[in-house]
Amino acid sequence: MESSREIELEGHIIDSGVMTRVFDKVLDMGGNFEVMNFEIGKKKQDVSYARLLISAPDQIQLDEILSALHRLGAKMPEVESLVCEPAEGDKIVPKGFYSTTNHPTFVNYNGKWIEVENIEMDCLIVLDKDSRRAFCTPLSNLKKGDYVVIGEKGVRIVPPERPRKVNIFEFMQNTVSSERPSETIISKIAAQMIEMKEKGSKIGLVGGPAIIHTRAAPALAEIIREGYIDVLFAGNALATHDIEYNLFGTSLGMELDSGKLTTGGHKNHIYAISEVIRAGSIKQAVDKGIIKKGIMYECIKNNVPFVLAGSIRDDGPLPDVITDVIEAQEEMRKYIRNLDMVLMIGTLLHSVAVGNCLPSYVKTICVDINPASVTKLNDRGSSQAIGVVSDAGTFLPLLAEKLRELKK
Repeated sequence: MESSREIELEGHIIDSGVMTRVFDKVLDMGGNFEVMNFEIGKKKQDVSYARLLISAPDQIQLDEILSALHRLGAKMPEVESLVCEPAEGDKIVPKGFYSTTNHPTFVNYNGKWIEVENIEMDCLIVLDKDSRRAFCTPLSNLKKGDYVVIGEKGVRIVPPERPRKVNIFEFMQNTVSSERPSETIISKIAAQMIEMKEKGSKIGLVGGPAIIHTRAAPALAEIIREGYIDVLFAGNALATHDIEYNLFGTSLGMELDSGKLTTGGHKNHIYAISEVIRAGSIKQAVDKGIIKKGIMYECIKNNVPFVLAGSIRDDGPLPDVITDVIEAQEEMRKYIRNLDMVLMIGTLLHSVAVGNCLPSYVKTICVDINPASVTKLNDRGSSQAIGVVSDAGTFLPLLAEKLRELKK
């Protein structure tokens, strides 16, 4: 027997594409829909409202469709109560737990809608009944007895809407193309960064070693020195090769200024790591005058925090690198929660890692020479990310130039 249930959509559901995505999702999953009520906002700032009847061949299939529509922002007309179950042990989830999106999320507890704090994707929602607060909690932080939200009853999400005024994030339309006018895009990004910093917003940067290899390090060092970056996320490689370049003029054994291979130069990054270990830390190496310029130097001199997360590929690593991945995640989250914009440049894996922790309302720009890298970030769930197909050696120097020009 066919099963059906009504859902509601509200907001800028037409120009944001939500309405179309809902229709497509229902049909793709073998269901059907009937539009019961549709009220279109008459002015640009007005919201629209739609009530739909969703049908499927059986209740199991209907529940699957409704779950998918929930993640697009659909809600039930009737207010449902939250369902919670205690975790039976540390890092052990109750069956049927609710898995979060990176969109702002609210839960209905005792008739009151509570916003879930520290939202990010692929986590759980833990309810603190005493304080009447709800927290987005990674599996690694789940403790025995925590009250975990089960299913989607009493849970609402609010997907981001298309900006109501033209800016860089509307201009680029969340698409990836190597044919876009790079200089125009970078000018718009620079203007957005200046505007955000004037408002007191915070900007983070995720960087890979390609920044050093393409000779973009001086440009990034300048951008940090001028106060545009509030936190740097990277791995052992970016910091190591930045220090190697500033100690020996090489990166991966090549003289960056001349493009020539150096005899024995492949050992220089080991020397660089060793010198920092001898000093005790990157900060101590700067304080002792061993490191005199570069990205890490500017971070130290301008009190810009950095989180260096280790990997199985690391040489050394540098003493500042966090080799416990769970510890590194927690350190990243301390800074991610305060960010309004993130630039991701030349590092797919680190970009995906940071992107997984970002709420969907954080403006995200991914720069990579490979269009597939930006697409991968979007596919992984960071749908707010916009892509610039460019290598770091082109993007960062031009960004630094545009920031200088616009500040005059």
